[in-house]
Amino acid sequence: MAKLKWGMIGGGEGSQIGPAHRLGSGLDGLFDFTAGALDHRPDAGRAYGQRLGLTADRSYGSWQDMLAGEKDRDDRVDLVTVATPNATHFEITKAYLEAGFHVLCEKPMTMTVEEGEEIVKIARASGAICAVNYGYTGYSLVRHMRAMVARGDIGKVRVVKAEFSHGHHADAADADNPRVRWRYDPAQAGVSAQFADCGIHAMHMAAFVCGQEVTKLSADTVSAIPVRVLEDDAMVNFRMDGGTVGRLWTSSIALGRQHGLTLQVFGETGGLRWAQEHPNQLYHMPLNGRLQVIERGEGNLSPEADRTSRVTVGHAEGMPLAFANIYADLSEAIRARKEGREMDPAANLYPRAEDGLRSMAAVFAVAESGKADGAWVDARPPMFR
Repeated sequence: MAKLKWGMIGGGEGSQIGPAHRLGSGLDGLFDFTAGALDHRPDAGRAYGQRLGLTADRSYGSWQDMLAGEKDRDDRVDLVTVATPNATHFEITKAYLEAGFHVLCEKPMTMTVEEGEEIVKIARASGAICAVNYGYTGYSLVRHMRAMVARGDIGKVRVVKAEFSHGHHADAADADNPRVRWRYDPAQAGVSAQFADCGIHAMHMAAFVCGQEVTKLSADTVSAIPVRVLEDDAMVNFRMDGGTVGRLWTSSIALGRQHGLTLQVFGETGGLRWAQEHPNQLYHMPLNGRLQVIERGEGNLSPEADRTSRVTVGHAEGMPLAFANIYADLSEAIRARKEGREMDPAANLYPRAEDGLRSMAAVFAVAESGKADGAWVDARPPMFR
């Protein structure tokens, strides 16, 4: 089976996210790293691309050069990953979708709801795939959790509780550090800081696992370090279209928390609990039963979990493997289109542009509710109301 061709924009030398994408895309031998525009500094981007193995003619100085260079090639890239600063996502994703490229965009997909709706419309009109990298949904046991909910193992879901809280921005003396300060600056970050950065991961995971969408929310937001304009802590209550009640806490000043992404789902006949820092275990408490520990890689799990478990039971699973599962989903989706067949339903789980749009609508809803002392507001994008 020939590898698909993959290109990357952003994610250059020193990038936090670039290595995870390169590891994830190449892990299963499904994609070949073929083209890239890796840095906003053209010479640095070209040089780094060639050090990573790109040929000189496909290591580009800018995303515009890469678009011009790839769009008319017979062997052009099959998938483009956009891993640039947030404010550039819309422009780049739009241009590549309009040229017929499949795109995986880092979150947030856009900076406004209106931009998000435009991306959804362009993707639908072009027929190109537009995925958004909510990479934590690639974890094997998160997918098993979703399968358990869908097949009714815990009955109707009553409450979902999501957290994504860390303490890495808790030092007030570090508030003027440029690497931290921009996150709380509306001119660079938009209307939200911590919720837009981490909270939307937790909210998307709640929707992914429960198979429901958020309809309305109420938010209490605070800047615990007073010089920050945007929030560094938020508590969000929400309601979902299937009747589930949601609770979400996200914070960047929670000293003692390292990553903090956790999800708990409470149904009529059972409860489930998973934490990203301990991804090999899923805890299941049946009604009137005893606590069960489900291990990643053990037998008799769901097809969704079996497909996305690569290392033997008892060994650690990490974020690049979760990213690799998103890339494996996209490979299957692209190949199915090329071959004119239905894709494997166990792989049809990659986050779509519609998910990116819903997240952006939630970001603006949290900002609006936080300013209105927690008033309940509609969390749906206008096109989905």
